Amino acid sequence: MELPTLAAFLAIVLGLALFLGTLLLHRRRRAYNLPPGPKPWPIIGNMNLMGELPHSSIHELSKRYGPLMQLRFGSLPVVIAASAEMAKHILKINDAAFSDRPRFAVGKYIAYDCSDILWSPYGPYLRQTRRICAAELFSTKRLQSFDHIRDEEVRVMLRDLRRASGRTVRLRDTLQMLTLGVISRVVLGRKYVEEEAAGEGASPPVITPAGYREMVDEFFVLHGAFNIGDFIPWLDWLDLQGYVRRMKKLSAMFDRFLEHVLDVHNERRRLEGERFAAKDMVDVLQDLADDPNLEVQLSRDNVKAITQDLIIGATDTSANTMEWALSELLKNPKILAKATDELNNVIGPDRLATEKDLPHLPYIDAILKETMRVHPAAPMLAPHLAREDTRVDGYDILAGTAVFINVWSIGRDPALWDAPEEFRPERFLERKIDMRGQDFELLPFGSGRRMCPGYSLAMKVMALGLANLLHGFVWRLPEGMTVEDLSMEETFFLAMPRKFPLEATVEPRLPAHLYLGG
Repeated sequence: MELPTLAAFLAIVLGLALFLGTLLLHRRRRAYNLPPGPKPWPIIGNMNLMGELPHSSIHELSKRYGPLMQLRFGSLPVVIAASAEMAKHILKINDAAFSDRPRFAVGKYIAYDCSDILWSPYGPYLRQTRRICAAELFSTKRLQSFDHIRDEEVRVMLRDLRRASGRTVRLRDTLQMLTLGVISRVVLGRKYVEEEAAGEGASPPVITPAGYREMVDEFFVLHGAFNIGDFIPWLDWLDLQGYVRRMKKLSAMFDRFLEHVLDVHNERRRLEGERFAAKDMVDVLQDLADDPNLEVQLSRDNVKAITQDLIIGATDTSANTMEWALSELLKNPKILAKATDELNNVIGPDRLATEKDLPHLPYIDAILKETMRVHPAAPMLAPHLAREDTRVDGYDILAGTAVFINVWSIGRDPALWDAPEEFRPERFLERKIDMRGQDFELLPFGSGRRMCPGYSLAMKVMALGLANLLHGFVWRLPEGMTVEDLSMEETFFLAMPRKFPLEATVEPRLPAHLYLGG
């Protein structure tokens, strides 16, 4: 065949292939009934519609397109569930179909190649890890064995706040040290992050509180960032926003810390020999890593990945929730007074609150639930990924679609909540709602196969911490600030902290000797 003839033949074949491909694609698209949504732009999709607070931007779009909405972030199809009914479809009715995770850069670079609990793909490894959490790490018996730790760390917080009597404190720092103190001792066996007076022969701490806060803040910033490379893969290698570089730097910092933790634990195992007994969650994980009967063997990186999740997952989200709760109470003095009255009546002026008191403090529980309705720790939960084509409420969601549950939007649904913009804890006295993932009106910890495994520990820490903050101190806004001046602006990360950390003046209200413990 002569060259011009060959070229003409190839051109005809190529043209025919393009025509047939376009025809088949058109027919394929018409065969599916996709959820409604705004028309995407070339290359960027609908990313231009995301404002500084994506959960709020998506909430406004859902008002226009409905509770199940299709977007496109770059080349990634995205579905948003923005009602309790749609959340139930995704997280319960079709839980198995939506139990995967998209493979984002943050999971690859920070979570030891997606081998933690949050970013792990659905399969034998994740199922085994969740069984370990349920049976070994967060069982009722194990959580009860750590009740003295929670009590002691709350007393440390109260002692430190008493020293600040009459002064203005930055509450976020105090709450982060409370939650970190509890989680460090429960997971790692001791506080690796604290400012200690270095005596003769003492080595400095692996990381300071300020250094740890910087790492945690960066962790949540990167988990909430819209990394262009995740949505437009052919631009990934450019790292246009510098996020991958930051992820690698943060991963190296965390890895240095976790390597030290594992080395300390291994040394104790070596020294104690047959007398060794597991004292904390890292000990349990290392014991399991030595078990040849595990379905999926745990590597050292797997242990570090799970440990990192355990530390980070409960530290900042719990602190944020307590900070939001106290912010709302300072904004609503009548609610604060009602909470104080309950504490006075149940506990009295001669002791601190304990975990045994918590079942008898329904208004404190209602305040926490209302806080998580208005200020959910993860406003859109972590993304799910469709493992197969699935039909939801008459619409088709195709395999490979990322699915977000906008719990921030669900918490503002007027069909579910009377006056949803108002902070009203009383609604949870009249309406019994459980947060274990079965009541889809309130999903701070998610539901189904990807539900947060540490919700029981988080609730114990938050309830005990908030009860003692309110019982132990009188809280006021700084001098010269009015209720109207108190900003309630939020910032979007994976979690949703206050944009401006809460500052308040603190004064003890109980006998001095009660603050000396810890």
